[in-house]
Amino acid sequence: MWMWGKRITVAWLMGVTSTLAASTFDWGLPAWVPEPVVPADNPMSAAKVELGRHLFYDPRLSANQQMACATCHHQDKAFTDGLARSPGITGESAPRNAQSLANVAYMPVLTWANPLLTELEVQALIPLFGEHPVEMGMAGREQELFERLGADPQYQRLFRAAFPAEAQQGAQALFSLSTLTKALAAFQRTMLSFDSPYDRYRYGGQPDAISPAAKRGEELFFSERMECYHCHGGFLFNDNIRHSRLPFPELGFHNTGLYNTDGRGSYPKGHEGLQEITGRSDDHGLFRTPSLRNVAVTAPYMHDGSIPTLVDVIRQHYSVAGRATVEGKGTNPLRSALIEGFDVTDDEINDLVAFLESLTDADFLTRKSLANPFQQQP
Repeated sequence: MWMWGKRITVAWLMGVTSTLAASTFDWGLPAWVPEPVVPADNPMSAAKVELGRHLFYDPRLSANQQMACATCHHQDKAFTDGLARSPGITGESAPRNAQSLANVAYMPVLTWANPLLTELEVQALIPLFGEHPVEMGMAGREQELFERLGADPQYQRLFRAAFPAEAQQGAQALFSLSTLTKALAAFQRTMLSFDSPYDRYRYGGQPDAISPAAKRGEELFFSERMECYHCHGGFLFNDNIRHSRLPFPELGFHNTGLYNTDGRGSYPKGHEGLQEITGRSDDHGLFRTPSLRNVAVTAPYMHDGSIPTLVDVIRQHYSVAGRATVEGKGTNPLRSALIEGFDVTDDEINDLVAFLESLTDADFLTRKSLANPFQQQP
């Protein structure tokens, strides 16, 4: 079912994600938030999460031992890095802006434009071993990686605690791609962010948790004039969701009219969006809707990091029916029907930004259980 330009239910994805298990893991979620789904072959455990936390922050996972997962995903930036596009160990830049990992456990698709990457255990292989572009550069060096980890007494203890069954089978089973990616995925599933001022206002019964400006911005955000909520609705403020109370995952890819290089709707080479995977011309320029939780700390914006501020996103992109409108080629004819543009005053932009800032979860940005364990050691 290739109807990516709007919010949909994608039953075909269940061929990949149908083997899911209910978890007895304590997620620490508020009552209004459903639990994430967890693959049956990778149940959650505190030991697995702790191992994954160490691996996430360990530069020994890269070929030059200088780059960790956390290099491109900083906690204080909601696990983004503040760059338009992140460089790998060779200096080659990734083609996309590093996405936030906040609430990644709920995402049915894990990249900007690849609907086939649906599980964190698989996605972890891309930065580790991918060659187009090179990120961490470990392709063909798997044995070297496991020797590094296996020689560390701390990792010997952490791996054994996380994977006791594999430990009984010997070092080759214990230190493997399977255990490595499962631990990383388990840790990332704990990156949960549901304690913003807006959450306390909307769900926690605290009417003064956000400012009057943010309340005015909320009205604008959910208005038919602005249309923001059509793609950025629900408790994640996007239209991509998978959780324990849904029978099927839902996802949305949209063309927002960011580019129009030829006057006929074309995006630059390498930025074709979903079309790069499907080959369908109707999928040209479609990218997955990001969550707006913690969006105030995840600049720059858009799939290529080409818009620096939230004010610019509103004024120079959405209010004019896509930035391409003012860049010489006119409004993109392939853009989503929801991108119509709107008149907006400076005061209204400030109110919208105040609302978006109220989605920042300060605890998430500093939570010790998500922080670098190596820096916490005495």
